[in-house]
Order: sequence, then C-alpha cells, then structure tokens
Amino acid sequence: MKFSRGVVKSRIAILILALILMVPSVIGMVKTRVNYDMLTYLPSDMETVKGQNELLKDFNKGAFTFLIFENMPDKDVAALKEKVEKIEHVDTVLWYDSVADLSMPKEFLPEDIYKAFNSKNSTMMAVFFDTGTSDDRTMSAVKEIRKVCGEQCFISGMTALVVDLKDLCEKEEPIYVGLAVALSCVAMLLFLDSWLVPFVFLASIGAMILMNMGSNYFLGEISYITKALSAVLQLAVTMDYSIFLWHSYNEELATNDDHKEAMALAIRKTLTSVVGSSVTTIAGFVALCFMTFTLGRDLGIVMAKGVVLGVIGSVTLLPSLILIFDKPLQKTRHRSLIPDSKSFSKKLIKIFPVFLIIFAVLITPAYYGYRKANKEVYYNIAETLPEDMNYIISTTKLNEEYGVGATHMILVRSDLEADSVRSMTEQIKNVNGVKYVLSLESLIGSRIPEDLIPDRLTSALKSENWELMLIGSEYGVATDEINSQIDVINGIVKKYDSNGLVIGEGPCTKDMIETTDRDFKIVTAVSVIAIFLIILFVEKSISLPLILISVIELGIFINLGLPHYLGQSMAFITPICISTIQLGATVDYAILMTTRYKTERIAGHDKKESVWTALYTSIPSIIVSGMGLFAATFGVALYSDIEMISSMCMLMARGAVISMLLVIFALPAMFMLFDGVICKTTVGMTHINSVKKSKEALIHG
Repeated sequence: MKFSRGVVKSRIAILILALILMVPSVIGMVKTRVNYDMLTYLPSDMETVKGQNELLKDFNKGAFTFLIFENMPDKDVAALKEKVEKIEHVDTVLWYDSVADLSMPKEFLPEDIYKAFNSKNSTMMAVFFDTGTSDDRTMSAVKEIRKVCGEQCFISGMTALVVDLKDLCEKEEPIYVGLAVALSCVAMLLFLDSWLVPFVFLASIGAMILMNMGSNYFLGEISYITKALSAVLQLAVTMDYSIFLWHSYNEELATNDDHKEAMALAIRKTLTSVVGSSVTTIAGFVALCFMTFTLGRDLGIVMAKGVVLGVIGSVTLLPSLILIFDKPLQKTRHRSLIPDSKSFSKKLIKIFPVFLIIFAVLITPAYYGYRKANKEVYYNIAETLPEDMNYIISTTKLNEEYGVGATHMILVRSDLEADSVRSMTEQIKNVNGVKYVLSLESLIGSRIPEDLIPDRLTSALKSENWELMLIGSEYGVATDEINSQIDVINGIVKKYDSNGLVIGEGPCTKDMIETTDRDFKIVTAVSVIAIFLIILFVEKSISLPLILISVIELGIFINLGLPHYLGQSMAFITPICISTIQLGATVDYAILMTTRYKTERIAGHDKKESVWTALYTSIPSIIVSGMGLFAATFGVALYSDIEMISSMCMLMARGAVISMLLVIFALPAMFMLFDGVICKTTVGMTHINSVKKSKEALIHG
C-alpha cells in the first residue's frame, strides 16, 4: 500500500514528470534511425553477409544498381554517366564506354554482353556505391541520380526499393496511429461505462508509447516493421491494464467514499493482476528474440519494453489522470452497452458438448491449413508493393526488356588462373536461367584486345585479393528456380575456389528463407514452453496450462490456416510474429476466466456453477480486450499499401476475435469435461469432490 498511496499523493508530480519526459521522448523518436532493408538482419556469420563485407572492404563497393535509359542517344547517355560518377558515394559506373571508346562499334562487345546491356530502345549501365544498400548516404545518392537523370532513366536495385519503401512508410505511419487511436476510441466508447474515460486512457497510453519510441534511440536503429507496428500493438495489448484499473477503482468507490483511498486500493489490486497478466505477453515478445534473423529481436525488444512501460503507466500516470479528472469522469458515466451475460452463459453451459465436438472437428482442417500456409509464404517484399511505385516500374522494365530478374555477384581469388576463370565462366553461362556473365575474362580474348581494356574497368573488377564477376539471372528473387540456380552456381564456384563467394539479393534472400524456416520452429517452441511455465507457476497446475494453450493454439491454427483456404499467401515473417503475439496477448483472456473458475471451485461451488460464474463474469472483460486489439489493428489492415504490414495487422485483428470466441465458447466446455482432472492436478483443488451434488437451482433458475 505504501507504493499505491505514494502514487496518489504524488499525482501532480507524476503528471508534470510525464510531461517533461515527453520532450526527450519526441527527440529520441525523431532521431532513431529506421532500417528498411530486411537482408541486413541476416546472421553475420553467413557466407553471403561475409561476401558483402569483403566487397565493401576490398573493392569499396557496397550497394549495386542498374540504370536503364530509354530512347536516348549514346552521347547523352555518356554525358549523364559523367554526372552520375560525380555524385557523392557513387564508386563506379560501368557502361559501354567503360570498355571501349564510343567511336568503336558496340558490335565489338561479346554478343551476350552486348544483348545484356542493350535493347531495341534502351541501354543499361551498372552503378556501384561505396556505401551499403540501406545506408542513408546510398539512399541520398539514389535520390540524386533520379534527380539528375530525369524521367527517361529507371533505377532498379535494393537501394531503390529501400528509398521507395521509406517514402511510402513515412507517408502512411501517421495514418496508422490515427486509425488505431480513432477505432480504439470507438471500441472503448461502445464497451466502457464512461464517455470521457477513453480519452484519459489514450492520453496515458500515448505517453507510454512516446516513451517507448523515444527510448529506441539507445538501440541504434529499429526496422520499419517495428516502427509501423509497435505503437499500434502497444496501444492494443496494454489497453487492458487501463480498463482493469478503471473497473477496480469504481468497485472500490462502491464501498469507499474517499476517492484517494479507493484509488490506492485499486492501484494495489491492479498492480498484482496486471503484472501477472503482462508476463505472458512479455514472454511472447521475448520469444521473438530467439530468432537468428534479428528482425525478431528488434521487434521483440521494442514490444516487451512497451508492455513494461504500459504496466508502469497503468499504475502511475493513469491513476493520476483519473484523480485529476475524477469529477467529469464520474459525471459522464453511463451504463455499459455490453448486455448482461448470465442468461447467455447458462445456455452455453447446458450445450457444452456441442462446443467440444466443434473444437475436435476444427483441429484437423485448422492444423492442415496452418502447415500448408506456412509453406506458401512469400519472401520477395517487392512483389506486393503498389504497381505505380518507381522501383516496381524500373524492375518490370529490367525484366521485360532485358530478361533479368536478379543479379548475382561472385568473388573469387584474384590469383586464380585465367584459364580456370574462363572455364568457370563457361560452366556458369550454361546454367539454366543465366543470361550473361560479366568478368575481365569474358572481355579479354574476345574481339576487344587486352591492351584496349581501360585500367578503370580492370580496377573495378579486380582487386589485390578478389576478382568480381556479375551474373544476370532471368529468374526472380525468392523463387524455387533461382534458389536451385544459386546452388548450382555455388557448386561450380567452390570447385574452382573453395573460398569463392556468391552474393547479392538472390543468395541473401535464399539464406533468409533457410534461416527464418528454422527460426519459426524455435520461436514457436520457446513461446509455448515459456507461457506453459508461466501458467504452471501462476495457476499451480499441470493440466490447466495444457488446456489453456491448446485453446489458444487452435485459434492460431485457424487464423494462420485461413490464408491457405482463401488462396492467400503471407509474408515470411508473419507466421513467426503472429503465432507468438496471438499466444502471448490473448492467453490472458483464458487466464482471466481460469482464475475465476478456480476461485469458485475452491470456495466450495460445484463444477457447473463455478464454470457459469467464471464465464458470465469474464465475458465483458474478454469482449473489451478482444475488440480493443481488433479495433487497433483492423483499420491499419484495411488502409496500408504495404502488404506485409496490412496482412500482419489483419491477422492480429482476426486472431483477437478468434481467440475471444474460443475462450468464450470452448474453454468453459473444456472445464466441464476435464474438471475432475483439473481438481486432481491443481494445488489447492485436490480436496474438491468433483461429483459433489450441484446447486441446480441457481443454474436452471
């Protein structure tokens, strides 16, 4: 009580402190760098990542892109090439005049090289930057190239994607938050008992969201997925804590005229309940930190931190705001729009076997769809972006006019014999889907004499330690065809140079596919085991964790299985995140009902009466919680043009409703079926006679 009374006494100071903290929070949020490149989250010990680092260290080359010039004379292209070369952080530009003088006919180029870089109406040049793909300096350079080259130039490559994705995210993110706030407010106005309290909740939760986003500055950077989802998720999953305090406060007011004392008692009750409730949510987010694909750690840390801040806000800032605005809050109270659920709950208990049958029938198709949908995920984020995006237009042109879906880079030892390199090059050219191989050896010995190869081209493709080769593939990134192609090319390269490296967007994406597939299994296991142990500790039971997790896991199977039956595919990160978020955030619904059921049974009530009481007393809180999570995420799902964010929010919204329905309909039926087992395997319930005559009158009215 000392803490609770201290909060009540210091309410003005707490409010002032919160307002002061808003200033560094906003500054920290603005200054936190956002990473839009998913490939940077690959483990650092992977060959593709090591290869990218070697390319940057040895060649001073990081990002790579193609520029396509349409309907432009060669002399104008050459003039633009000179301008591009002068842009800061552009390291090398390779075009025809890098190989020979413009006066020399292009037909002197090897036929495959000529066709690779020229089409009927356009010509293409390769640009290397001395900074990384998602480096802010590279993005600035790409923007400058677009400005210099004008509308007749189209820029492909990962950095162009990152630039366009950043622009789209920055345009949409304020609307995400606005939609989440507006729809959450509507849900609270509908389901709570005051017209004013939703705005007080939003002020308190909003302050905690700002503090969370501001403190991300100390992480160095966060991903765009984390930035887009964290505010929405924090609002959704911590709203319950505010609702619990408000209900506790009003319950205390019914027996206590002193508002300050009532709030102190409410804070104490809330702290005990909310800490226990938040642990499962935090565990779900912490499980994401076990991913080797470190985007999970990024989202997990930020969201776990957000939940902790949400708990702190619900027992410090929110009580202070409620006491300060107590009079208008009490004056604007009204009856809750959620109808009394006693009669409804009686009917559910009477027909509980029906829900057991439905539960059993759903398991097989839900699990089948879940397994199938997890194999039908997509990894190429670009495929789902708006078609009018600059990057999408450029990539489409690259594919249609040049037949190039992706570009690989190969690094082999610089002292590797020329004959070996030529032999390796010829073998790679014969691999299915390879359009061209550009290397010094593919030029030397062709119709271009060796002494005519400019030094700047030699230095661009060969360093003291490595020789660089470019491979054009007609296959798109993240397809089965390109992954098989990369395996074959890698095998050829290793045959000639055991230390050779195959790098680029395609190989990195292939590594991402393999990494996240392992991660999904690990994160799912960690989240289930962690939450099992938490429920085991909280409920002091062996059987209850199994029952509760089975109910929520069925909800996850249904939610993640529906895309398979609906003919939809999910982003690769979606099943990993949704499985842990839905389990961690919605198992609280089940814990709430379970705790009340246990309390009733231990108090001496029979099985049916205990389940009935637990059900009708829990339904309002479960509906408010479930609809709160639904409201915060559904609007974003409908609005966002970034399919990954849209689908994740849709799955969170749908998952909240599915879990809510399963807890209301299936969990009471499980209690009715397994009551005897629960009593025998739960501390404090072993003395209960599960076949004791029930008080039928109360149930049957």
